[in-house]
Amino acid sequence: MLAEDAPMLAAIFAASVEELTGDDYSEAQQEAWVQAAGDDVAFGKKLAGQLTLIATIQSSPVGFASLKGADHIDMLYVHPSVAGQGVATLLVDALEKLAGARGAKSLTVDASDTAEPLFRKRGYTPKQRNTVTLNGEWLANTTMQKTLADSAAPGAPT
Repeated sequence: MLAEDAPMLAAIFAASVEELTGDDYSEAQQEAWVQAAGDDVAFGKKLAGQLTLIATIQSSPVGFASLKGADHIDMLYVHPSVAGQGVATLLVDALEKLAGARGAKSLTVDASDTAEPLFRKRGYTPKQRNTVTLNGEWLANTTMQKTLADSAAPGAPT
């Protein structure tokens, strides 16, 4: 991720929240959520402070995911035009492999109600329900965890 990618990633974030979360969150909740990317510079700094991957199709960015620290998926957003086409799965696969290569034994995510089925399908198990305040609105999510496969090199001591 480069600093100049921030406005485009913020646009993907906003489109994803506005168009994909309506079954799970109210309009007021969606508006509060979208405001989290209202400042491109701050949004870019947040992503630059994490390992952020960008998915592209024909050289056009269509989604992104970020790993906070060694073992927490912080963001996963896909443009609505490619939802359901495996972009989120590819991004999560990549984060899982990178986290495992960096020594993480498990990954956690605070999954939105919209994303929770995707993570459940990938083997993440719910650990607790959360309610967070975002720009004056309460939003629910679920902390989920997945134990990563042992990625030690063959013959390495365990």
